[in-house]
Amino acid sequence: MNSVLVFSHSITSRLQYIIDFFSQYYGLSWKLTSDEERFINATNTGKINYGYHRIDASEIFIHSHALLFESSVRQVKVECFERNHYKAFFKAEGDFGFDLFAGIFFLITRYEEYLPFKKDVYGRYAHENSVAFKENFLHLPLVNIWLEDFKKLLKEKNPSLAIQNCSFSFLPTYDIDIAWSFRNKGLQRNFGGIIQLLFKGQVRKLVHRIQVIRRKKQDPFDSYEWMARLHEQFNVKPIYFFLVAKEKGKYDKNIDVTNSEYQQLVRNIATSYSIGLHPSWASGDVPSLLTKEKATLEQISNQRINKSRQHYIRFTLPYTYRKLIALDLTNDYSMGYGSINGFRGSIASSYYWYDLKNEEKTRLLIHPFCFMDANSYYEQKLSPELAFEELMQYYKAVKSVNGVMITIWHNNFLGADEEFAGWNELYQKFISLVKN
Repeated sequence: MNSVLVFSHSITSRLQYIIDFFSQYYGLSWKLTSDEERFINATNTGKINYGYHRIDASEIFIHSHALLFESSVRQVKVECFERNHYKAFFKAEGDFGFDLFAGIFFLITRYEEYLPFKKDVYGRYAHENSVAFKENFLHLPLVNIWLEDFKKLLKEKNPSLAIQNCSFSFLPTYDIDIAWSFRNKGLQRNFGGIIQLLFKGQVRKLVHRIQVIRRKKQDPFDSYEWMARLHEQFNVKPIYFFLVAKEKGKYDKNIDVTNSEYQQLVRNIATSYSIGLHPSWASGDVPSLLTKEKATLEQISNQRINKSRQHYIRFTLPYTYRKLIALDLTNDYSMGYGSINGFRGSIASSYYWYDLKNEEKTRLLIHPFCFMDANSYYEQKLSPELAFEELMQYYKAVKSVNGVMITIWHNNFLGADEEFAGWNELYQKFISLVKN
């Protein structure tokens, strides 16, 4: 048996989206019908009744919430309760205790981000607004937990159902915001830095900076060869995201994109690893910049670019994602917070984005991350030792549901800068545990 038939009194684009999501997750053919007679007479298939009353003895009955039959965004009452040692909401009669379909839709579409919300200091959706934070499940891939529990019910009702078994995987990713601390910064930026150190009387740092500029010492942000050795040793295939803003600003401080050494760095990495665009902060205000930045990275790397992650995790739904799709950036790795670690969409699996304003499934594939070094260091104020403990908690949570663990690191955390002492050792220790 390799199919599931779902009955619903009404078929909407929201419901079809969730059925497609289940097909992708379980590796089965899920089909919808509003024909009650067809549903009752169907054989050799799993049956799920997504309605208001039971129909067939062999079905799994899920009493439907109104959410998937609407075509607008409104305030939705979310009341959490405990079920099988995990949180759930949209409590309902039936065989599973709550509306699994509506719950997943609410979380992965980021439904609550379309409603009026309080912004953080960077103008982003503040994580404190989210149900996951308020109900203390931000640290869990709750959707995967639900899906794994529902799988047991599916198998119990349909022992011959050929559900695919997912396997845990780890994907390290890197944001290259500032490729070097001192090298290739240009005369004006380096001169300004030297003058500041001189006035502060920081002679040792001044001498070190001059030695780096003169190439007598390695730049403290230059961790690329170290990273490459680590990848080879543990057989990992990371993704690098490059910031290629042509105009510098408060949040866009990358190396000049015309710098030959920077271009060579991009090309060298692109020959061995997958690369993507790190859209600048400014591109969030001036959409035309995104087009130019994508063209710049494609020209430098001599590759078509279809991956992206927003700089500072700055995005607004649905507008940012629509811009990505328009430019054929069809894989985005921004689903997480730039203010705290955790699961923004409560999921550790890739899935297609649903545009709630247009009420349609899109071709943009979302790849959620759960950990970023900068969150641990700047926002959560964790030491390397405590950050390692946090990493291990996410690792155990994702591995328990056979999900995909995506992490974000920055080259400056993995280099020789004194400010980030201990972070590269933490990272190496983590990879050695995950890959052995």
